[in-house]
Amino acid sequence: MDITITPARLAGTVFPPPSKSQAHRLLIAAALADGVSRLDNLALSQDIQATIDCLSGLGAEFSWEGPELIVRGMAASAMSPLRRLAYPRLDCGESGSTLRFLIPIALAVRGGGIFTGRGRLMERPQKPYFDLFDEKGIFYEQKDGVLTVTGTLPPGEYRLPGNVSSQFVTGLLYALSLRDGDSEIVLTSPLESRGYVDMTLDALGLFGIYPEARESGFFIPGNRVYEPQDFIVEADWSQAAFWYAAKWLGSPVEVGGMDPSSAQGDAAVQTQIRELSQPGDVDIDVSDCPDLVPPLAAMAALRAGQTTYLVNAARLRIKESDRLAAVTQALNALGADVTEGPDSLTIRGKEMLAGGVKVDAFNDHRIAMMTAIAAARCERPVTVAGAQCVAKSYPNFWEEYERLGAVIRRFG
Repeated sequence: MDITITPARLAGTVFPPPSKSQAHRLLIAAALADGVSRLDNLALSQDIQATIDCLSGLGAEFSWEGPELIVRGMAASAMSPLRRLAYPRLDCGESGSTLRFLIPIALAVRGGGIFTGRGRLMERPQKPYFDLFDEKGIFYEQKDGVLTVTGTLPPGEYRLPGNVSSQFVTGLLYALSLRDGDSEIVLTSPLESRGYVDMTLDALGLFGIYPEARESGFFIPGNRVYEPQDFIVEADWSQAAFWYAAKWLGSPVEVGGMDPSSAQGDAAVQTQIRELSQPGDVDIDVSDCPDLVPPLAAMAALRAGQTTYLVNAARLRIKESDRLAAVTQALNALGADVTEGPDSLTIRGKEMLAGGVKVDAFNDHRIAMMTAIAAARCERPVTVAGAQCVAKSYPNFWEEYERLGAVIRRFG
């Protein structure tokens, strides 16, 4: 689907969807628990549906009672009888969180699994896991877009680089707590995206699992049993950031339902907006919040006469798109001045953007939303090609965008 946007200011109050990052973590903990949990305020984006489907394949059960999702956990443990069942086939869609979280969990619960996905998902690197599997004697094979892993995930020491993706740390924190002995994750380089690991520790604690953060990494007590809980998923700061960007760009938009003290790493947008509001050139380190780069870039593109440097962003090259390249191409097509570096963006701000073009969303939900927000400050209409990709994380984004006063036409 293509959407053509006629530039106009947005106005009104918007309530961002529930946090996808928190929902993934709560769903996994509830699925592993011994008993029934209830999750309220859950949005069925494509990524969350992928996690639910995969957890069903592992042995959990899900049903709806009104707005609440009821999760009947699989009572996972070191002695789980689920290990005697056939290896499940788990379709992770395009969700990197689903894939990386569940690879070690499938080993711990079922002795392995067969993972598939769509888009660029199965091209994303899994080397930190593969290096560990070589060391621990766990079989893996990646062929024709299918990853098969089988074997025993033993307790013990797991050495991981901290500067690749915190998702590997999260997956192991869940899985190793189920093993029949204590374990330790030793970080061989500084941990990036620490906020996401903090979210994991918060979710684990809610379900009675308490890894210990240490200077070297994390100590994980084994033989744990996840305790069922009821929880309301909080609003998503990574999605809210686009509406805050719209407000910063001159649209009188109010963002409701947000927790300023949230453990979500992307709540850092509050601080970053203040930095962008100061006169002069600005350097922003995005190593702990890479998903904020698209809305930050849209704002930076319109800091007239000022330069913004978004640095330490190399991991954006292995998202749904090569997001550094996609941000650069999309904004420059609109008339911005963005220069792409190996792990950074240099953005020289302008007063307005020209627009009048068709922009490829690169099948990346965050590129589509960034383009929509920037289009409000263009001189001529903008068409977003492949606009349906927002369904990955924010299924009703275009309806909300239109409700706030955007003038759009849909094609295809």
